[in-house]
Amino acid sequence: MKVLFMGTPEFAAVSLRRLAKEKDLRISVVTQPDRPQGRHMILTPSAVKKEALAHGFPVFQPESLKDGAFMETLAAVNPDLIAVVAYGKLLPEYILDYPRLGCINLHGSLLPAYRGAAPIQRMVMDGVKIYGVTTMYMGKGLDTGDMLEKWSARLQDDDDFGTVSDRLSKEGAELLLSTVRKAEEGTLHPIPQKEEEATYAPKIGKADCFLNFEGSAREAHNRIRGLFPVPLAYTVLAGKTLKILKSEIDCEKGNGEEPGRVLHCDERGILVACGEGRLRLLTVRPEGKGTMSAADFIKGRGILQGQKLGH
Repeated sequence: MKVLFMGTPEFAAVSLRRLAKEKDLRISVVTQPDRPQGRHMILTPSAVKKEALAHGFPVFQPESLKDGAFMETLAAVNPDLIAVVAYGKLLPEYILDYPRLGCINLHGSLLPAYRGAAPIQRMVMDGVKIYGVTTMYMGKGLDTGDMLEKWSARLQDDDDFGTVSDRLSKEGAELLLSTVRKAEEGTLHPIPQKEEEATYAPKIGKADCFLNFEGSAREAHNRIRGLFPVPLAYTVLAGKTLKILKSEIDCEKGNGEEPGRVLHCDERGILVACGEGRLRLLTVRPEGKGTMSAADFIKGRGILQGQKLGH
């Protein structure tokens, strides 16, 4: 079976790595063009391109798919099925309609919840009880196609964006392979999504990363772990940015304290009042400095009891 795999980041590379183990699949790959990265803006290939080259798969990097720009290459590859994982662009109708077994997408949420660009981060930021992945047939809309298979697990208190993404990439790779095989066998049973149950997970912006502690300690903690290890939550201390990498909830009940006020500083961390409850900051990255424990930040007198965070 000829499979055209379309994906870009490491999350997608895990799925490609799994499909590559199947010797009866003839795989070609489409990924985003190399992009400048780092301080010196070095042109860097995507994680999927690196994985594809390691296996000797043909790699295509079109700048655009619009107006039939990819049609000639698509016809030359002539895939039976297209598998898409975090490619980064919407596919035009001529691509969606081409393969005889359809276009199958692996999406990092339990659809129809969290459609869109940042489902995993948003799920953790929202503190969902159950998270997971879904395979689906791709349609014209954004993550609106019929659902095929799902995998799910319970979100643990120590989970963050990094741990959840790692687990979903591995479980999602197995789920994608299962769906590809069932498509080949003709044993899939598509289930339409219920539009009334749909929610959206837009791309993370700078405003999503800001912490003012006006909400509950639980909300602040979920935001911090949902943004770790990237792009990181931040607040403001004495006019300077303070990024927060790790935290723990001290208590969830309100005490009538001013949100953002530093209540106590000791070897356990920085205790901060929230709109509801208290949060202890454990690991921070002060502006212009490296990551350090909150205890070390306190020892260096980077923060004092009574100071206000968030302004």
